[in-house]
Amino acid sequence: MPLYPMRIRRFVLRALAGAASVFLLVGTGLAQGSGSSAATAREVVSASDPAFRYQGRFDMGNPAAPVIVWESSRISVGFSGTSLALLFGRSVDQNYFNVQVDGEIQVVAVEPGSHAEIPWPVTLGQGLHHLVLIKRSEAAAGSAAFKGIEVASGAVVERPAASKAALRMLFLGDSITVGACDEDGAADQWDSRRTHNATLSYAALTADAFGADFENISVSGIGVVTGYVDVTFDEVWDRLYPARGAPRADLTAWRPDVIFLNLGGNDTSYSKSKGRPFPTSFANSYFMLVSAIRRAYPDAQLVLLRGGMSETEDDPVLIAAWTEAVRRYEAQDSHSTHFVFLHHTDLHPRVADHRIMADELIHWLLGQAFMPPRLASK
Repeated sequence: MPLYPMRIRRFVLRALAGAASVFLLVGTGLAQGSGSSAATAREVVSASDPAFRYQGRFDMGNPAAPVIVWESSRISVGFSGTSLALLFGRSVDQNYFNVQVDGEIQVVAVEPGSHAEIPWPVTLGQGLHHLVLIKRSEAAAGSAAFKGIEVASGAVVERPAASKAALRMLFLGDSITVGACDEDGAADQWDSRRTHNATLSYAALTADAFGADFENISVSGIGVVTGYVDVTFDEVWDRLYPARGAPRADLTAWRPDVIFLNLGGNDTSYSKSKGRPFPTSFANSYFMLVSAIRRAYPDAQLVLLRGGMSETEDDPVLIAAWTEAVRRYEAQDSHSTHFVFLHHTDLHPRVADHRIMADELIHWLLGQAFMPPRLASK
């Protein structure tokens, strides 16, 4: 089941406040893992065990070591016993996770390398426990292979019940949607992705409000035509990794009911930073991108978003180009519509800003005819 951001709030401050000790555990767990296993008999449950429930877009090429790529991807399992360690294979660059066991949340880092064993630092009682692992840092910052868990010898594992979510949401976008810098202080920083928490982005908060299953496929710095990264969104939105030429994802495996697309800010910001005019091909490229998304998901409701940062509100050329593309597309597709956020910030939105944005979007969605009636009356 999803790790619901609204439930996390009371724990997340505690987890962040204790982050130094958690990261120390990550560093020392490698050295201590084999010794503790010798003292207490344990056994490994492979990531390929059917007890694990995977939600999100993973690279499942090796079922025994699926790669956790995209932000907000979730792995859950039930297990018994008084011990737990998370096992990871090859990790690249920065990877931060929220790890929840029985409602208690810790923030952990998986350091780059070929193997990591991270013990759960909280004392566990007897009986069945519920683990949820969720990726809080974005795909473009790093990826990590999950190899399973280590539990007490003789412990049982149990697959969590299937999600009863009546709605599936797909969020596509850039740093705003990914939640970049949302737990930063007075300035945006990019050296450490620990404070970039996708689980508290407006996307996650909106999905939580409707009890929806969701995926977040977003990349900081990316644009429709140009941006701060070397790929454009049309090159990566349907891939397993945010890289040009990466393997294509199986888009038939999970079908969203509502798709949200929020792009354009980097097209104007990056162009201005280089002293260039706004790209004249934006409107047509945006139209073609939305058309490609529609071909992949012919039955979904499309919601074309704009906003969240001042750069999307301060450039009349962007606004005109986006409006032209949206009007042109909506004229041919009765299952598409648009929404513009009123709230925006000069820096990247912080958690408080994401909550305001989510409240705006939730309020609007409640009045839309395409939303299931029983959800609209929630």
